[in-house]
Amino acid sequence: MIYLYILTGAGLIVSLIIDRKKTRKAINIAKKKFLKILPSFLLMIVAISIALFFMPDTAIAKLLGGHNLYLSMISASLVGSISAMPGFVVFPLGGLLIQKGISYTVLAAFTTSLMLVGVLTYPLEQKFLGTKITIIRNLIGFFIGLVVALAVGISYGEIL
Repeated sequence: MIYLYILTGAGLIVSLIIDRKKTRKAINIAKKKFLKILPSFLLMIVAISIALFFMPDTAIAKLLGGHNLYLSMISASLVGSISAMPGFVVFPLGGLLIQKGISYTVLAAFTTSLMLVGVLTYPLEQKFLGTKITIIRNLIGFFIGLVVALAVGISYGEIL
């Protein structure tokens, strides 16, 4: 992780040397965008943290399928497909779920389907893309989520 900070700092210094004006402009744009999403981000993190604090580990495990890994993976994919969260909330939520004991396979199924499948956004997608393309896109996203979950499960030794 420290290498990423060092690499980012070095890139910023190089950018400042090459074109100080453009770099400052880019930093100001990034700062404005960051400050714009910060209240929503903090609110979601606090709300999710409070909900997870009061929700027993067994309830979370039960929601995401329990002890059968394959059933959990499918349940997590379905829950993720129906849920709607911005991407900047999904990954901190994943960290909290890992701390609650959810397996990497189940977490991968949940987060991938959450980002790729849009049951709640279906009407809007259908309006712009059409029914056939929307259904195909969502089915492909769901399938990709399961494949990613299986790959994660294999790489972490949760699936043999």
